[in-house]
Amino acid sequence: MSARIIDGKAFAAGLRARIAAEAARLKREHGVVPGLATVLVGSDPASEVYVRNKNRTAEALGLHSVSRHLPAEASEAQVLAVVRQLNEDPAVHGILVQMPLPAQVREAAVLDTLDPAKDVDALTPTNAGLLLSGRAHLVSCTPAGVMMLLKEYLGDIAGSDALVIGRSLLFGKPAAQLLLAANATVTMAHSRSRDLPALARRADILVAAIGKAHFVQGDWIKPGAAVIDVGINRVADGDTTKIVGDVDYEAAARIAGAITPVPGGVGAMTIVCLMRNTLLAAAALAGLPPPKV
Repeated sequence: MSARIIDGKAFAAGLRARIAAEAARLKREHGVVPGLATVLVGSDPASEVYVRNKNRTAEALGLHSVSRHLPAEASEAQVLAVVRQLNEDPAVHGILVQMPLPAQVREAAVLDTLDPAKDVDALTPTNAGLLLSGRAHLVSCTPAGVMMLLKEYLGDIAGSDALVIGRSLLFGKPAAQLLLAANATVTMAHSRSRDLPALARRADILVAAIGKAHFVQGDWIKPGAAVIDVGINRVADGDTTKIVGDVDYEAAARIAGAITPVPGGVGAMTIVCLMRNTLLAAAALAGLPPPKV
């Protein structure tokens, strides 16, 4: 028996349509056009692709898109000045500073400067603290997308044993908080965890976000478990490069009850959840009720 495929691409397409409809309604009824600003420092090829895709998606969904591109040698003061300018811009409701930043620009300084109300990646200390206390308005995009997929494909996960492999600020930590809020019993694992395979075999929901291709083996999977693969790894395949996840997909799919493919799973949700956060931020900053997306 093979696992049920958790189709992030199909779910994301439906979410895109709902966001576009709500953005059009905000403009029509309230004159509000949600605005997303991206800040890129340097010319990292992968970051340039991500930022370009974010801007294109914003425009396709009827959002206002702003792009600020600084040279790699830009000083921290110059980057912070751009962030402050966007904080004050009434046409901008969401600000995303693309990571990683050059060595001379401290990530913490950028996050401390960014207006939490416009922090659509939900990385500021304010938004991280609101999530911890169960009062978050904006939630980190990839974890939010994972929770939507779990709700769609699994329904109520209360009481489930969930394992999150990876403890990053961008994914692992917020994912654990969201799973706890959904009443799962959560274990966080990382590079120093002892006997990771044994931890994995207990999990009803296994979330892999460690950034190593095929790290999670098929025999780690509890029969019937839901496997959420957050990894995006480029590996050589003859003369070409292919994208694979953190899970050995073929082996895991024979044991799991449900599994996200790579590509076409969690990755498809991230940018569209960024647009959702921009829409939510625009409504909140305008004093309007949150759109139902």
